[in-house]
Amino acid sequence: MNKEIVKGFKDYVGEEAEKFSVIREMVRRTYEKYNFEEVQTPIIEREEFVKGDNSNDEAVSDIFKLQDKGKRKLALRYEFTFQLKRIANNKKLPFKIFQIGPVFRDEPVKGNRWRQFTQCDIDVIGSGVKEEAEVIAAAKEVLDALKIKSTIYFNNRKLLDEILESLGINNKDDKEQAIREIDKLDKLPEKEVKKNLDKIGAGELLSIVKKPEKFFERYKNYSEIKELKKYAGAYGVKLVFAPFLARGLAYYTGSIFEIKSELKETIVGGGSYMLNGFQSTGISMGLDRIVLISKMIVDIEKYLIVSLGEDRKAIELSKKLRSQGKNTSVYFGKPSKALEYANSYKIKNVIFVGAQEIKKKKFMVKDMDTGRQRVLVLEKRTKKNIILKKRR
Repeated sequence: MNKEIVKGFKDYVGEEAEKFSVIREMVRRTYEKYNFEEVQTPIIEREEFVKGDNSNDEAVSDIFKLQDKGKRKLALRYEFTFQLKRIANNKKLPFKIFQIGPVFRDEPVKGNRWRQFTQCDIDVIGSGVKEEAEVIAAAKEVLDALKIKSTIYFNNRKLLDEILESLGINNKDDKEQAIREIDKLDKLPEKEVKKNLDKIGAGELLSIVKKPEKFFERYKNYSEIKELKKYAGAYGVKLVFAPFLARGLAYYTGSIFEIKSELKETIVGGGSYMLNGFQSTGISMGLDRIVLISKMIVDIEKYLIVSLGEDRKAIELSKKLRSQGKNTSVYFGKPSKALEYANSYKIKNVIFVGAQEIKKKKFMVKDMDTGRQRVLVLEKRTKKNIILKKRR
């Protein structure tokens, strides 16, 4: 039996799994602070629903296709946005939601791109520029809390359309093709992108998107660029106008944004789109990449109670510690192996429970890092003691 993990997938174990879980919870709490409501949707949907109206998009073409016993054509979700068409029906607007979970893409594996990855999405159905600024601010708050240095780039699809129309490109398919080509600037040589744009008469677009910001003031839709900058500034968030930013997905209709860090790949992306006839906006954070680049280490307060023939008392003590929010387990093996066990699972605090400790009603906690001992003080605490530290 081949137990090797399938290419493009990965296991999270030990410290890496703890870090993933803690950061995921931090993202969740931050989204809730902005009054976004959590939703959960199925991983598997009907293939036709997954493809939707954007079957030409690269991401849609990379869906994992399935078939159940009833021979129904199904697929794994490649993102969350298309599922909003169902769950946003008849909701009072603006409908503010978030979802955190795995998505799947059957695409080539390279760099920090996987076939299964966790997205942290926030969306506002029934939105305007003010809501766009809010979703960007929420994402930025997460990155700041994790000490991730980042730059937020943004553009506007209406502006790109206006520029293309000024070049005589009015056909919808040609516009979408031009946007897809511009989106490849970070993947293909500039000459190749120019060659592809020339085929549809949009070669001049390449030189235009390189011009300074002041040049774009001549276009009517630049006003939305100015407005989004203003409202993002109200949140204390700085945006960088990037006229070359396109984001290839066809459903974007207004603002588009990407957040970059030390990785080549984008860590956060999103934009505005139409959903069920309503202007909407959303942003998606790649949790796997966030975990990868975060300079924080997770320090969870853990206890190991070592039973020296006093199993019942050891269990009672473990229950008291857990009631105070402390992660605790009981070791029933040979005491000589207890410290080795604690070190292997990075359990910092070890308590030996024997007849002498029970008689004195005094338990000592051994610090595995320093070797020092302290008297156990039972406190009234209900929350887990989790600390995020910056890695040196």
